[in-house]
Amino acid sequence: MKLQKGLLCVLAALILGTLGLTSALAAAPNGPAYRDELPLGNPGLKETRTTEQVAPGVTYTRVVRGEESRKDFYTVDVAFEAGRAAAGDVADQLRADGYKARVERVSDRAPDDPAGGPSGYLVRAGRFATQAGADAFGARLTADGYAGTRTVYTGEDGGKTTGPWVVHVLKVDPGLYDGTLAPELATEVVPERELLTGISARTGALAAVNGGYFVIGPNDGTPRDLAGISVLGGGAVSEAVDGRTSLVLPEGDGAGSDVAALSDSYLAASSDGASLPVDGLNRKPGLIRGCGGEGGDNPTEEPKHDFTCTDSSELILFTPLFGANTEPGEGAEAVLDPSGRVTELREGRGGPIPPGGSVLSGTGAGAGWLRAHAAPGATVSVKTTISGEGARLDEGTGVVNGGPRLLRGGEEDITAFAEGFVYPENPEFYYRFGERRNPRTLAGTTPGGDLLLVAVDGRRPGYSVGASFEEGAGIMGALGSDEAVNLDGGGSTGMTVRQGLVTRPSDTTGERPIGDAVVVLP
Repeated sequence: MKLQKGLLCVLAALILGTLGLTSALAAAPNGPAYRDELPLGNPGLKETRTTEQVAPGVTYTRVVRGEESRKDFYTVDVAFEAGRAAAGDVADQLRADGYKARVERVSDRAPDDPAGGPSGYLVRAGRFATQAGADAFGARLTADGYAGTRTVYTGEDGGKTTGPWVVHVLKVDPGLYDGTLAPELATEVVPERELLTGISARTGALAAVNGGYFVIGPNDGTPRDLAGISVLGGGAVSEAVDGRTSLVLPEGDGAGSDVAALSDSYLAASSDGASLPVDGLNRKPGLIRGCGGEGGDNPTEEPKHDFTCTDSSELILFTPLFGANTEPGEGAEAVLDPSGRVTELREGRGGPIPPGGSVLSGTGAGAGWLRAHAAPGATVSVKTTISGEGARLDEGTGVVNGGPRLLRGGEEDITAFAEGFVYPENPEFYYRFGERRNPRTLAGTTPGGDLLLVAVDGRRPGYSVGASFEEGAGIMGALGSDEAVNLDGGGSTGMTVRQGLVTRPSDTTGERPIGDAVVVLP
């Protein structure tokens, strides 16, 4: 019943916005919690929604909720310790050096984390009205030998605050929308990045949001390689982090969009009868961002977010979507024409990718297999299998990587531990990534078949504090979603409407170039 009432309220707000009005929503003091509101902060915070029609079946709503709390301030995190005793030792040392220190218990864990008890203890010092003051204090601590200090704003901790929050909502109703909704690769090749505003202008998009996770630096693989599954027009571009939740977009107007945990496999089969699994697509061999891949990955074959696994023996398939040439290095490469016939077997890696064809690039045992079974004149076919949670992957389907899942069947289901967002050996990772508030990009479907694309501004004290995973799930549920997933966030979070940026970038340098996007085309 809560979901139905919330959806009615959202629809009412959309009607008001379409008429050019702004609605101010606040629950009655004695009314049901969050009856007419996003579940952020306490019920009764001031909330305004302004909605405009971008095109038939496409609406954009900007939600502003709450205000900056006088109780929030800047402080310096000095350490995060798994045990209270260790945290107490750091605090005692700070006091001995003349600093006022405090220890704060971090009680929450990921909802599916099998471990119990607090996740750790924060050691903090200082209380400042401005970031500059906290930064200067942190520099003093660093000079005194305290490594790894960071300035934080307590409104982003994940605990109680009054905000504010700025939430941007794109709603696509396939019954009224007659355009095309699809993933779009930055600059149309893998090893490149592009601003969301650039992607929007290049494609003539009515609206767009940033897409999935991607590699940033060369130490973690091919820069801009999508760190998870990517499918464009039914063709695989990047392999999956097996078991991680993604957004599935059928070809066309968004009808039948789905949220599903996907896995994949690729098998190279030679005309001489030999076969070998293909480890990945369109990336540097040996570096697997996010892990969750094929056999031999170290230290794990399970998903591990923002972590790069290694494998010295791989077979990687390169397609023209990678660009002109494969990644250079030691090993061997088989050049395939469009029919799969081997036209050349190269010693060493780093040669041209033929138009319409592909290249199998091998290291270690992968290179040995190519030398033995991919001689010129042989035929090598690569079979692709993508599966998971009943999602339909027809010709023309697009997939954007994400994770973790936020909602299943209208109920919160945050699969952060299962999808590799929890490091058992380092509980601070989940605290920073999932429990603290950050900019978020979210996607979900409604029981009626609509697609929701949502961006939450964050890391902007006084303007918008961002959202935790839990708050992201609550936002999507309140907007009427029953299935939802978290996409790439942080400095990557962005939304355009009519090719103009409506979100506020959290990076000090401004809008961040990204690996892919979801575009709503005319």
